[in-house]
Amino acid sequence: MTKLALSDEILMKITNPARYIGNEWNSVVKDKEQIKIRFVMCFPDVYEIGMSHLGIQILYDMFNRRDDVWCERVYSPWPDLHAILKEQKIPLFSLESQEPVKNADFLGITLQYEMCYTNVLQVLDLSQIPLLAKERTNEHPIVIGGGPCTYNPEPIADFFDLFYMGEGEVVYDDLLNLYQSMREAGSSREAFLLEAAKLPGIYVPSLYEVTYQEDGTIASFMPLNEEVSPTVQKQLVMDLAKAPYPEKPVVPFIKATQDRVVLEIQRGCIRGCRFCQAGMVYRPTREKEVGRLKELAVQMLKSTGHEEISLSSLSSSDYSQLEELVTYLVDEVGGKGVNISLPSLRIDAFSLDVMRKVQDVKKSSITFAPEAGSQRMRNVINKGLTEETILHGAALAFAGGWNKVKLYFMLGLPTETREDMQAIPALANEIAMLYYDTVPKDQRNGKCQITISTSFFVPKPFTPLQWARMYPPQEYISRAKVVSDAVKGQLNRKSIKYNWHEADVTVLEGILARGDRRVGQAILKVYEMGAIFDAWSEFFDYGKWQSAFAECGIDPDFYTMRERSLDEILPWDFIDTGVSKEFLKREWEQAMRESVTPNCRARCAGCGVKRFGGGVCYESQN
Repeated sequence: MTKLALSDEILMKITNPARYIGNEWNSVVKDKEQIKIRFVMCFPDVYEIGMSHLGIQILYDMFNRRDDVWCERVYSPWPDLHAILKEQKIPLFSLESQEPVKNADFLGITLQYEMCYTNVLQVLDLSQIPLLAKERTNEHPIVIGGGPCTYNPEPIADFFDLFYMGEGEVVYDDLLNLYQSMREAGSSREAFLLEAAKLPGIYVPSLYEVTYQEDGTIASFMPLNEEVSPTVQKQLVMDLAKAPYPEKPVVPFIKATQDRVVLEIQRGCIRGCRFCQAGMVYRPTREKEVGRLKELAVQMLKSTGHEEISLSSLSSSDYSQLEELVTYLVDEVGGKGVNISLPSLRIDAFSLDVMRKVQDVKKSSITFAPEAGSQRMRNVINKGLTEETILHGAALAFAGGWNKVKLYFMLGLPTETREDMQAIPALANEIAMLYYDTVPKDQRNGKCQITISTSFFVPKPFTPLQWARMYPPQEYISRAKVVSDAVKGQLNRKSIKYNWHEADVTVLEGILARGDRRVGQAILKVYEMGAIFDAWSEFFDYGKWQSAFAECGIDPDFYTMRERSLDEILPWDFIDTGVSKEFLKREWEQAMRESVTPNCRARCAGCGVKRFGGGVCYESQN
């Protein structure tokens, strides 16, 4: 048994000590004398959330298949342990070896959500690693960032030695091999970073220089070394069947947010919603072969003991072999006490038939994500849903026995009017009326329960709406009040419940999502003020952020309140995702015209990703 980094006395003081002791089922422990590279993978949030992240499980499995690499894990300590580690100067440690993170060769941090940026600094600080990359020496790990937030890494660029753009299965082996050979040759940290920058998909911020115009916009973004490319291209796995995937994922000691086996059925999405970053940066849609999925499902359930399996995808209904896969799972594991979870389904007759097979209808709710209440707004964002489709889906659900409906919308979208806001509760009322009009009283499972949830729109890089303006927090609250007041005026108001997202968090997320390198000063300042776990409402303090921006001379409105020019150099323009900026501009203009672009299977829109040579772009040729 590995000696624990924390004493029994400390473990007895803190909440959920099982977060920190390691030794979980399927975790990997290796002989330190037999390995050459130690890589610590970090999810900068609490253990229960980090353990639910599929990306880390994939890379953990992939790295540990190598005899010369030991990949371990670390998560953000909860504030109670944070205080103890600081007070007693105990360095943050990885779970598997219980040894200090600072002793590793690499610290890889996955960046899933902008509100975790202060937790990135927390992990570095508690690991006793200098927060700024320029202050690190050969004695410190190489700090590398990956995940969706790297599609604009600039606000946190000063804290990272390098970033990996795209899917980790492609270039990581080359990066690790390069590190090993250069270390054996006695090369410096700086020499390694220069050579790493020459690998596809690797971005080393210290090798680039940003200059600004008088109005604060970017004047230029250029490499400092002629050997370094001015653009960085995302890396993509084109054959998912051959890509590594964990057959024995780590099973947490305590209940994780998603306590189940996750089966990734495809990557990408054909739909082209104009607000959705994932739908753009993960193009083209690539499916995993159904035979491989069947093998994985059985093996993963056997190796973990989980009692639920979830099919992971941005849009599961668009997986062409879904019926065969679900039928197999129902027949193979459905009768063995294993639940089958199917998120991201479009509500049509097939999907409802599938859900009826795998869900207890009386206990579960059905979810629709119209995103906008009016047809005009749905056309603006290219949602591809008509009111007729939504009501037809609801009618099928009610006929199938469901009476609980969750509806997800956004407020603050470009061109939104008061009428668009009021259309949200009006649509909910239409759905409630449909229930009472179509389901006979003696066949109802109680009254209809409709929950409306609205988030506030945040423009994200590499989406057609990346140029849009945002609003002050009080404006978002006033828009939510328009919806709330309209709900109270609906005929079926007793059947409708309304929730909305925090407005100040939305504004901050917008600053961090589209910020440039100057924003990093404020992130560092607010961490020094004590900000951590900003993604948790009980810890989030908008006042600290306002003070940090003021102290750093940063005007938040510059990043949120203005609509950007289509000709402006954006902080993320140096990244090549395959989706062309010309396509994004066309889609922005289509949005302003309230015009719909068909999905990728209906007609190619010429976004640019066909050059990757596979996926949905070539389906018709197979």
